[in-house]
Amino acid sequence: MLLENEYVGGVTWGFMGKRGTWANEEAEASMDLMKSVTGANWTAIAFSAIQATPQSTEIPYREEPTVTDNEVLWAIRKAKLLDLKVCLKPIVNCADGTWRAHINFFDKDVPCEPKWSEWFRSYTDFILHYAAIAEESGCEMFCIGCELVMSDRRADEWRALIAKVRKLYSGILTYNCDKYQEDNVTWWDDLDVISSSGYYPEHDWEAQLDRIETVVKQYNKPFFFMEAGCPSRTGSAAIPNDWSLKGEPCEEEQSRYYRAMFHSCEGRDWVQGFMLWDWPARLYPLEAAAGNDDYCMYGKAAANIIHEYYSSKTNK
Repeated sequence: MLLENEYVGGVTWGFMGKRGTWANEEAEASMDLMKSVTGANWTAIAFSAIQATPQSTEIPYREEPTVTDNEVLWAIRKAKLLDLKVCLKPIVNCADGTWRAHINFFDKDVPCEPKWSEWFRSYTDFILHYAAIAEESGCEMFCIGCELVMSDRRADEWRALIAKVRKLYSGILTYNCDKYQEDNVTWWDDLDVISSSGYYPEHDWEAQLDRIETVVKQYNKPFFFMEAGCPSRTGSAAIPNDWSLKGEPCEEEQSRYYRAMFHSCEGRDWVQGFMLWDWPARLYPLEAAAGNDDYCMYGKAAANIIHEYYSSKTNK
């Protein structure tokens, strides 16, 4: 079940996709290009359900704009046809634009206030729904949550959720903690793999890897970066998690970041790969790549760096 010595040369596909944007020729061409351009052997198929605010307790995942179950199954089948291993990654976001890390409630239940118990009840329904799909469709990995920083302290609720997921899903289980949070999660022992978002400044990788290594050794679990990457934008290499940073499009900035990240991680044999961020279901035209300042690597110099690095790791 565990990754053991397998290298995850992955790319995240489809995030920000809305209902009706998957399961068509454009999405099919996008995934074909992701495979050929990056040389990936894994993909994280990522999509969102949208709760209204950080204090909402209902996650209406069956409603728009969340992609349909048929679209999710289509994406998994398509990835399998490309010989990609799949991590299914359902994510919760907030309609008011607040980052999911700020979903939070009082530690103690208070009458007339929203409660962790109410949120976890809805979140559990959401996750179990997709765990069943992951099992049915043969996904090799399932990610039970992404960057839900304020919930990380709720160990009992997460352990209860993991136990329920394991009754439905027989593959590899992980949780995608946020950057700098690897040592704040106390329930890694209930999961198969530790994974995190590796948006670390280009000159800070060694210090952060030292810190993460203590966690990996403590729990004796496989580790990889469920997210990592950098926008092709001036200034982004110093703060790669800031998708709103103002700056001019710059392919070299993105390339420099990937070189630094791969160089640092190459010296740590416990880093078993990446699910790079990200590759949309609807790509920009190739001729627009130079002016695109987002994370996607399509048509940019970083794509060659990624393909070369992944080939060196997965062809051994």
